[in-house]
Amino acid sequence: MEESIETFGDINLTLGMLNKEDNISKEDIYCHLTTIVQNTEILDDAIVQRLIYYASKDMRDNNVLRETRMLAGEVLVSLAAHDFNSVMYEVQSNFRILELPNEFVVLALAELATSYVSQSIPFMMMTLLTMQTMLRLAEEERMKEAFCVALEKFSKAIYKYINHWRDFPYPRLDANRLSDKIFMLFRYIMEKWATVASPMHTLAIVKAHGPTVSLLLHREDLCEYALGQVSWLLSQYKDKEIDFHVTQSLRQILTAAVLYDIDLPKNLRRSIFFNLLHQVCRVPEPPVKENELEASSCFLILAHSNPADLMEFFDEQIRSNNEAIRMGVLSLLRSTINAEEPKLRDHMTSIERTVKVIMSDPSVKVRNSILLLIQTMCEKSYIEAREGWPLIDYVFSQFAISNKNLEKLMKTNSPEDEKGEKSVQETSLEVLKTLDPLVIGMPQVLWPRILTFVVPAEYTGTLSHLFNIIRILIMAEERKKLNGKESTALVISTGAVKLPTPQQLLARLLVISMLASLGKLLGAGAIGLLKILPEIIHPKLVDLWKTRLPELLQPLEGKNASITLWETMLLQLLKESLWKISDMAWTIQLSRDFNHQMAGYSNTSTEKKFLWKALGTTLAYCQDTGFVSSQLREFLIAPNQLGDQRQGITSILGYCAENHLDIVLKVLKAFQDRGKFFVNRCKGLFSGKKNLSKTDIMVIYGAVALHAPKEQLLARIDQDIVSQVLLLYNQCCQVLGMSVMNKDMDLQMSFTRSITEIGIAVHDTQEQGFRFSYKEVLLGYMLDFIRDEPLDSLATPVRWKALIAIRYLSKLKPQLSLKDNLNILEENIRRLLPLPPLEKLKNEGQTDKDKEHIKFLYEQSIDALGKLLKTVIWDNVSAEECQEMFNLLRMWLVSQREWERERAFQITAKVLENDVEAPENFKIGSLLGLLAPHSCDTLPTIRQAAASSAIGLFCIKGIHLEMERLQGLQEGLECDDVQVQIKISSKIAKMVSKFIPTDEVQMFLEETLDGLESLNPTCTNACGVWMIAALKEQGAALEEQLLEILNTIYHHMPVLRQKEESFQFILEAISQITSFHTDAVVANILQKPLPFDRDTKTLWKALAENPASSGKLLRALIDKLEKGLEDDIATMDAISVACAMHEVVSTGTPVSGLYPELFTLLLKLVSCTLGQNMPTAALNWRRRVIKQGELQQVADPCRLSTMTLKCVQAQAMREGLAKESDEGDNLWSLLSSPGTHHIGVCALARSMAVWQHGVILDIMDHLLVSLTSSSENHRITGTAFFSELMKEPILWKHGNLRDVLILMDQSAWDSNATLRQMAIRGLGNTALGAPHKVKKHKQIMLESIIRGLYHLARTEVVCESLKALKKILELLTDRDVSFYFKEIVLQTRTFFEDEQDDVRLTAICLFENLASLTGRRWKMFFAEEIKKSMISFLLHLWDPNPKIGAACRDVLIICIPFLGLQELYGILDHLLDGQDLPRARDFYRQFCVKLAKKNQEILWILHTHSFTFFNSNWEMIRSAAVKLTDAIVLNLTSQYVELLDKEQLTTRLQALRQDPCISVQRAAEASLQNLLRRCKEISIPL
Repeated sequence: MEESIETFGDINLTLGMLNKEDNISKEDIYCHLTTIVQNTEILDDAIVQRLIYYASKDMRDNNVLRETRMLAGEVLVSLAAHDFNSVMYEVQSNFRILELPNEFVVLALAELATSYVSQSIPFMMMTLLTMQTMLRLAEEERMKEAFCVALEKFSKAIYKYINHWRDFPYPRLDANRLSDKIFMLFRYIMEKWATVASPMHTLAIVKAHGPTVSLLLHREDLCEYALGQVSWLLSQYKDKEIDFHVTQSLRQILTAAVLYDIDLPKNLRRSIFFNLLHQVCRVPEPPVKENELEASSCFLILAHSNPADLMEFFDEQIRSNNEAIRMGVLSLLRSTINAEEPKLRDHMTSIERTVKVIMSDPSVKVRNSILLLIQTMCEKSYIEAREGWPLIDYVFSQFAISNKNLEKLMKTNSPEDEKGEKSVQETSLEVLKTLDPLVIGMPQVLWPRILTFVVPAEYTGTLSHLFNIIRILIMAEERKKLNGKESTALVISTGAVKLPTPQQLLARLLVISMLASLGKLLGAGAIGLLKILPEIIHPKLVDLWKTRLPELLQPLEGKNASITLWETMLLQLLKESLWKISDMAWTIQLSRDFNHQMAGYSNTSTEKKFLWKALGTTLAYCQDTGFVSSQLREFLIAPNQLGDQRQGITSILGYCAENHLDIVLKVLKAFQDRGKFFVNRCKGLFSGKKNLSKTDIMVIYGAVALHAPKEQLLARIDQDIVSQVLLLYNQCCQVLGMSVMNKDMDLQMSFTRSITEIGIAVHDTQEQGFRFSYKEVLLGYMLDFIRDEPLDSLATPVRWKALIAIRYLSKLKPQLSLKDNLNILEENIRRLLPLPPLEKLKNEGQTDKDKEHIKFLYEQSIDALGKLLKTVIWDNVSAEECQEMFNLLRMWLVSQREWERERAFQITAKVLENDVEAPENFKIGSLLGLLAPHSCDTLPTIRQAAASSAIGLFCIKGIHLEMERLQGLQEGLECDDVQVQIKISSKIAKMVSKFIPTDEVQMFLEETLDGLESLNPTCTNACGVWMIAALKEQGAALEEQLLEILNTIYHHMPVLRQKEESFQFILEAISQITSFHTDAVVANILQKPLPFDRDTKTLWKALAENPASSGKLLRALIDKLEKGLEDDIATMDAISVACAMHEVVSTGTPVSGLYPELFTLLLKLVSCTLGQNMPTAALNWRRRVIKQGELQQVADPCRLSTMTLKCVQAQAMREGLAKESDEGDNLWSLLSSPGTHHIGVCALARSMAVWQHGVILDIMDHLLVSLTSSSENHRITGTAFFSELMKEPILWKHGNLRDVLILMDQSAWDSNATLRQMAIRGLGNTALGAPHKVKKHKQIMLESIIRGLYHLARTEVVCESLKALKKILELLTDRDVSFYFKEIVLQTRTFFEDEQDDVRLTAICLFENLASLTGRRWKMFFAEEIKKSMISFLLHLWDPNPKIGAACRDVLIICIPFLGLQELYGILDHLLDGQDLPRARDFYRQFCVKLAKKNQEILWILHTHSFTFFNSNWEMIRSAAVKLTDAIVLNLTSQYVELLDKEQLTTRLQALRQDPCISVQRAAEASLQNLLRRCKEISIPL
């Protein structure tokens, strides 16, 4: 609905545009409207009326363009489908009586009559009456043409109504009234207009003529008039432009005449015949195709109505010599027969006779037309048994004639004529191809006369179709017999046809059957025909051929059979057939027929070669020896009758010798004795020779030996055959009675061929006891031939043929020695492989044919040499001798010249074909290593031959491989992509490597290693690939050969290091071996001297990087290291292991699984090698060039071990098992130095990743034994490590540190100061890691630590003890330490002035901590100790170490309350505000002022202890002591001043005035002045 609305809208819009747009746009509008109206089923009535209005108006408007008016009329006519009455009304309203209408109104009426016949007929009478009044008014051409068009359309409509009135929906109208009006209109036009009409008007009249006359013919009263007007129509055949319409109108008239059964007058018929034939056979202009087809249609109508007259006319016309007419008649006959007009079959004989009339016409076109007509006649069964045979014969004769004509034309070079003859030939074959021999009557025509075409040579090209016809006929007859029907098809008819004899048929079919081996259907057809013709050939053959021929056909199923095999089978069939027939006369006749057919084939054809052999075989089975002898003598005397006399006579005599050896040898000897054959050694200079030469006789002897019965040959071979051949050869080599080397190639080739065939014949006898006496002599001849061949060209086949002869001679007894065999092979190899490249050899050829010949000789020579080597090598039962012979090829297989390599590999591939079996002990390992890498060589031929050879090695050993898959891979080696080659070679290697005998793997590896050194890059890669593949497959079984294999690999490493890619394969190979025999390989490499050289380091890294070996490698090294440290003593093996580990881990090998064990072992090794030197015997003293600026490094075991541990730690950090040490890289220096080792161990312990609980716990478990080790260094290492771990709470929670704590306590009493220090540190760190353990074991821990305070000789121990006490005391109460408090305080005070900053600092900090533990018991004691210590705290406020100053400040603040001097806090606050320290003098004066006011006693105590600091090593302390003394003196009361030892004080201050430090000097000077002033104030003399 929506579409309709849219359409109406579109029409309304368009209609609106009709009044506005110009004429040009109206054309587009009406085109658009036409599409809409014709494609819309329903239109609104209002729209239809509007459209009718506009279309009618524009159609009649003379101001509108003609094209637009036509389109408007088309729209108007289209609208009749929606509202016919309205349209008709509109048109009729403008079509009025006695008023000339618009041209387009007439055309619209005409179109309505055609398009709407049923609706128009009721209006027709009115229309015709009106039109009748208008004709005389028409004067313009266009108007007249419009009326003619209307007449044409009206006539067609009325004609349709008359013939189909029953189909119309209203009562029948009076047709005569309508035809009357048409008659009147037509007569007026023909009388008034036709005579004066213009060409265009005439065309319109012609178009109207046919429909109008056709309409009038239904009226008997008007029929004569109508037929009378046909003459005018025929007279209009003048112009090509109008001829078609004339013929079209004529066809309409003829159709109507047939419809109304009107017999045309004879004169009119002939006139029509002539005119129509002229349309078909126009000369010189070819007919218009449309007109020709119309004319043919007319003839078909005439053939239906008057077949006899038409055949008579055709016969009359075809007898003319006009080529065009003959072709036209033949074409019309053909189309008429194709139409299958029933009446025409009554005139079949007339047609055949008509064709026979022109069979002698030489015209190519006529011949082609005749053949096409015969083809149609055969298809439509128009061949009559009595008269039809000449037509069939004509087809075959035309093929033969065209063949002969083509042979002549090829000499005259006439392309056009040649093309014509070829078309005749092709048409002949097409006729035979489409011929159905079972069409009614055809079997009687064909059989048996069709057989006459089988034997003649000129019909050879038709044989494939001929055989098919014969086969169909015979098989149809056999089916009738099987069905019990009477045979009516194959009746032997009489006549003048001479049928072929059975022998002729057999000879012909047997020879043609030979073509089946070439894949030609003709050959298969011949053998198929033989299968169904045994009764015709000979009744005795029925049973034999019934079984033998199906067997014979089996090799042809789906593929071409070998020519030699097929030939042998056919000859065997012939032999069996002749034996079965056993008819001497029949056999003799067959031999004669074979001989008669010689001329029918070319000398080089396969058929001719077989024909010679068939003739020889027939003679061999002929029992008439006299006839055989006479025939052989005839052939020897006149060999030219055979075509190629040498090949022909050789084949005939050779095959004849199969049953008549004595006769053949006798005839040959007699012929030689007559001396009538060609003797001139320069025979090649002559041409057209008709006699046999000595060379020919030599060849015949070879063929006779080859075909002679085996049981008779050996008795005759030496005296009657070989001796004769040598005699003839030597005679040919004589000049003036002297023997010379004859360079005649034909002589050499013939002699070689004869010797080859003799060798084959003797070998085929398989007589083991026979010793061929001429063997060495003949081998000498052959080798001489080869030696005389040039090394820079390959122009003759002598080398190739001589190689073949040597191969067969080498098989004969007596067996040659190994030396002789080697000499023969080496000589042949040296004379062929060094030839220039094939392309260079081919360039010697002058033509393309020459180049192809050289290529052929090259390929055959290589093949022959390969077969010779194959024969000589594998005929030997000794594996060692086979290897020796193979070695002859070795230098060529690795030649730097790729063309020499190519030849060597092609030969090797031939030798290693899988149809041989090698001796039992034959070794393939070395050969495989030599051949396989070349599967990636530069040439595809080398690659494929190398792969084939490698596969062949396994096949000759009887090893079964996946041959289909391997062959597919081998074909892929043709690709030039190196990566693809490597990939394919790798796949082959993986498939076959598993089959390499285990005891030969080492030889294989040695060969591939040599290849890595010497071959080109791609082959080097292949060497590596094959080596790795073999090791992957065979590695597990190489335990016994392991050391030899490794030594072999090490031997090649120095050279291969220069080739990076090859060296990588070496490393991967060792990695593969390691994956199977890790321990053995590791032990072997560890024997390398230290320090490891570059190759050894690279090897370790490679083993680590290779996935195949890396997994087991580190485990093996750990086991070795553990074994090397069993007694806590580092052996050289352990150091080697450490060096190896360094190389392994440095590659990034993961250590996570082995890290605890690896770490503890390396740490143990470091401790065990502290301070050791490398034994002299272990050093690698190889000479090495030291670069400028490089120092010769002395091997240090501890440094080597430390570097390994460093590498392991770095890897552990990368894996998250450890963290960066707070010592940085200095850690490793500390660790490797005996004096700082324990510090390094502590730093190392601190770098442990505590969050890795499992890892740390495993390390602790492994390291626990170190605490009780017999090695003091190891105990120190373990104690130091654990001392740091003791402060980790998490480890106390998960680890067994209680036992460690006990051991630590024991070590704290050890005589070794470092061990004591580390043990005490561990005890102190326990306070951080396990505070509860400290409280539990406080007594033993305090005793052990306090004991360390008395180790005054080693301040490290003291310092460690102080630190430990500080940590522990922070966890204890005053009651916990009450017993030890006094001792701790007293010992702590002794270290306030220690020279070590760390000791002083720790002691001061500890004293501060002790303040919180005094309790009531020790409070007074501690206050007294504070008074004694205050001088140190005050002076060290200005200690060189700021940390100590800060500690002194803190301890002063803590201790002042014990003395009741809280008033001093204000002064001390200046030290706490975070600013810079105040000047010492100012601070001391303020401090002393406050102190003097509070407690003069303490001030005095400070003074009494200050003197000792005047001699301090630190100038700042000395300066501070002087300033403090000055402040004290200034603030002492007069009583205490009087108590001063003024002399001593003055002396000391005087001495300090000479102090090196200026600040001390100034302080002393100022203090001395103040002392003097103070004494003076209180009147105390100094």
